[in-house]
Amino acid sequence: MSTYPLIISSPDGDLYRGDVRQIILRGSEGDLAILAGHIPFVTSVQKGRCVVEDAEGTRREGLIEEGLLTVDREKVTVLTTALKLE
Repeated sequence: MSTYPLIISSPDGDLYRGDVRQIILRGSEGDLAILAGHIPFVTSVQKGRCVVEDAEGTRREGLIEEGLLTVDREKVTVLTTALKLE
């Protein structure tokens, strides 16, 4: 499965940085799963469940606060105040 660089940042610094297969979270219009090659877009992130599947297929799940998701051709960036992955 293809991967892409994911950066999850807060005002205090990076909370997660690495290549992933997908991220699943809730956007302004409902749940989203971002895979490699997704069309570029920007949306708000709602507080709730977040799942990150890394390049090796390991899934980490946790809670994310509200924020902003940006998908571009090079990477995916999430700006949030807090993320707690298990």
